[in-house]
Amino acid sequence: MTVLVLNASYEPFQKVDLRHAIRMLVRGVAVVEEAEEGRTFGHFPVPRVLRLVRYVAMRWRHGRRPPWSKRGVYLRDQGLCGYCGKRGHTIDHVLPQSRGGADTWHNTVLACGKCNNRKGDRTPEEAGMRLRWELRVPRWEELVGL
Repeated sequence: MTVLVLNASYEPFQKVDLRHAIRMLVRGVAVVEEAEEGRTFGHFPVPRVLRLVRYVAMRWRHGRRPPWSKRGVYLRDQGLCGYCGKRGHTIDHVLPQSRGGADTWHNTVLACGKCNNRKGDRTPEEAGMRLRWELRVPRWEELVGL
């Protein structure tokens, strides 16, 4: 179960698991904004939404692009293969790493095993494949899961 955490200004901040949310309540850094009806954890209601007691500046989110990560590619592509649209499980490099392709937002896409094997160590053009969408740098909100 995930819990949405709001900044003190009520803007979405991040999502955390229930265990982390309870620790935030125990430490007094957050308060419950919305709880599951009739469920408690000790003397705390089981939260759905928490709000931080103090405002946390989010300059990191606005001043620079999110760093590349495998998890980020999965979230950006919404778990779908960039070639066929089915469930994707692997990261594919549009320009293969063996040819100098880097781990960047504009060179990686989520792929299913079948498409990844079909493409192999070639570019999509060489393999006769087409990307279903344009590769892009995701927004912070997509990566945080808000």
